[in-house]
Amino acid sequence: MVSLKDISVRCGVSVATVSKALNGHKDVSEATRERLMKAAKEMGYFPNSQARALKTNRTYNLGVMYLDEAGSGLTHEFFAKVLDSFKTTAEAAGYDITFINRDVGKQKMSTYEHCKYRNVDGVIIACTDFTSQDVYEVINGDIPVVTIDHIFDCRTAIMSNNEKGMEELINYVTKMGHRKIAFIQGNRSAVAERRLAGFYKACMTRGISVDPDWILNGDYHNPDLTYKLTKELLSRENKPTCVFMPDDYSAMGAFNAVKEMGLSVPEDISIVGYDGIAYSQLLSPKLTTYLQDTDLIGVTAAKQLVSLIENPQTTFKEVITVDGKLLEGGSVSDIN
Repeated sequence: MVSLKDISVRCGVSVATVSKALNGHKDVSEATRERLMKAAKEMGYFPNSQARALKTNRTYNLGVMYLDEAGSGLTHEFFAKVLDSFKTTAEAAGYDITFINRDVGKQKMSTYEHCKYRNVDGVIIACTDFTSQDVYEVINGDIPVVTIDHIFDCRTAIMSNNEKGMEELINYVTKMGHRKIAFIQGNRSAVAERRLAGFYKACMTRGISVDPDWILNGDYHNPDLTYKLTKELLSRENKPTCVFMPDDYSAMGAFNAVKEMGLSVPEDISIVGYDGIAYSQLLSPKLTTYLQDTDLIGVTAAKQLVSLIENPQTTFKEVITVDGKLLEGGSVSDIN
């Protein structure tokens, strides 16, 4: 490995001069800087990350806590896109990312201990059990943290505007004449609670009575469960005309259930999704859904985390809400 000393010997200057030139110090002439930079490039010199960490007290490494309980991993389109834009923005700011878990080789440790072991400058927490001891240990630690779709009082959170999303979807289906609306909600979480509250509020505003028997407990990213629950809803004597799904991926189970019962979407039953993933627009008919701005969520999370690391005195811990938009699709019939 090429060292600063190797460059200094080749160029006939001190190690200190080489260090100053490569780190942009102003007390080195431009001609000398260019000569040393050219030599470093030709010799294949790369700065040592551990040495830089000792000097700057920063590793330029961000930890990612990501545990998809549905087992989808990075095939989960919504979070995959959020993490991709987070990664791109973090890299543009000079940071690497490391996925953090509880084990390092055969050594057992908590997630917080792993963060310390990797010496990350900050952590983003997404798609995990936010009630777990592991998460609380990180939240209560001394590492800068940004969460996605969950709020802790003392940390910055990036939230999709779930209430507005539900309001826009309810507004759309009611304009299409629907008043008998069922909702298969996701597993209990801050997101599920906000969407359900948004659902009830939007219905109440429009004078729609919500039948408690039409509010079913489902799961995110679980088409098998929505398949079962959709068949249950459509087998009742008192059936809804429109069913809201936990997310677009789960909506595929509903489409299969409707088809298996000899019915069709939207002629016999209207289906509404959430997220706006690419798959939703490949269904026939295209799914009416709410497109979350995954790019902006990831970009905002990265910028906020970097700012918390680099400007802790002037960066506020806050809740930042990101709006999405309605995708009309063709899965909701006009029954006016």
